[in-house]
Amino acid sequence: MANKRETHCNNQVDTFAEALATARQMQQNWLTYGVDFVNIYVEDVEGDWLETWGNDEILGNYRLDAIKEFLVSNDSVAIKVRQHLGERSLFDFAVNLEESWRISQTNDRLSAVKNLLASEENSVDTDDVRFLDLANSLLVKLADIL
Repeated sequence: MANKRETHCNNQVDTFAEALATARQMQQNWLTYGVDFVNIYVEDVEGDWLETWGNDEILGNYRLDAIKEFLVSNDSVAIKVRQHLGERSLFDFAVNLEESWRISQTNDRLSAVKNLLASEENSVDTDDVRFLDLANSLLVKLADIL
């Protein structure tokens, strides 16, 4: 137990030392190059990056847009998902589905999708073959479109 704690502390110290070295290098570049040090750290200094800051967030997430388009499509899996969800918000489901897509492990992603499909209001047998088939089919379709 003591070795784990000591290793964890050493990792934190190493991480802090790297961050401190980077900050010192940035400060040295500022002292050496003046305001022009920004050219070292920003690719397109002369561009319109400041004016367009945050536009990508405003315009939306391509994954979320693709998921929303799929869920309202005439695809057989999308229709089954809508039927399964019933009165639940399709938009909320799409947002949560996009977040679960960020999970890297396939088994964990499947569990997250199953949890999203199962709702608190109605009891769903998560071991039911049709339910598992729907979750797997949804993951396969998402893999195709994303």
